[in-house]
Amino acid sequence: MELEERTARLEGIMEQINQRLSHLELEMSELRNWMKSELDGIREEIAELRKESVAAFRWTIGIMLSVLIPMWVTIILTILFKG
Repeated sequence: MELEERTARLEGIMEQINQRLSHLELEMSELRNWMKSELDGIREEIAELRKESVAAFRWTIGIMLSVLIPMWVTIILTILFKG
């Protein structure tokens, strides 16, 4: 093979490599964008779960206090007036 044929062949190979790399870059960019959108969705879901857990915790504390405080008052008053 002559030098020109080898050079032309190498140029063709380099063009194929360039096309393949461009395709890979495009796919990676699409994958990155998809991952970002999925992570944004997950972050929103986590934020919503945190809000729900805080609300549930407040309800739990409220119920506990509404039961415990009257019970303590009743016990203390019973001790005070019985003795």
